[in-house]
Amino acid sequence: MDTAFLVTAFVTMFVVIDPPGLAPLFLVLTQGMSAGHRRAIALRACAVAIGVLALFAAFGEAVLGFVGISMPAFRVAGGILLFLTALDMLFERRTKRRKDQTDEHPEDPSVFPLAVPLIAGPGAIASMILLAGQKPGWEGFGYAIVVMVAVMAVAMLFLELSSLIEHALGKTGINVVTRLLGMLLAALSVQFVLDGLRAFGFASPG
Repeated sequence: MDTAFLVTAFVTMFVVIDPPGLAPLFLVLTQGMSAGHRRAIALRACAVAIGVLALFAAFGEAVLGFVGISMPAFRVAGGILLFLTALDMLFERRTKRRKDQTDEHPEDPSVFPLAVPLIAGPGAIASMILLAGQKPGWEGFGYAIVVMVAVMAVAMLFLELSSLIEHALGKTGINVVTRLLGMLLAALSVQFVLDGLRAFGFASPG
C-alpha cells in the first residue's frame, strides 16, 4: 500500500471538497427543516456525489483519450483549475458563489446544488481523474475511490455536526479554516502542474 500517495490524495480531496466550508452552507440550505429531514438530505447528497465522482474516476481518462487529451496535459490543466479554486477560497469568492447558488435553489437541495456542484464540483471531478491516473489500471481507481469515500464520510460527519460546528467556530473561525485549506490547495495544485510538466520533460525532479 502506497501510504504517501493515500495521504496526499486524501489531503487533496479533503481540501477540494472542503467539508468545513460546506457545513455553514448546508445550514442555509436546510434552514427550518427537521433533524431527520436534514439527515436524509445529507445522505442523499453524499451518495449522489460519490456516484458522480466514481463515474469520472472510472471513465474520465478514457473520455480524455477519446478526444485526444493526454493525462499529463490534463494534469497541468487540473492543477491550474485547482489553483484558481485555491484563490477563490483565499479571497472568499468561492463561499460567496456557493451562497449565491443556495439562494437560487431553496427547495430540496440534495442533488442540486448540494451534491453538484457544491460537493462534486469541477475541482473535485478534476482531482478524481488526476488521482486515478497516478497509478496504472485498477490500482489507481481503487485508491481514488477509497480516498474519496473516506473524505465523503468526513463530509457527512461535518454536515451532521454543522450546527455545533457553526456555534463552536463562529464566522471568523470558519473563514480562518477556509483560508488555511486554500493555502494548502495552492501548494498541491502547483505540484500537479509540476508533475504534468515533468511528464512532458519540461521540469526535472526536485
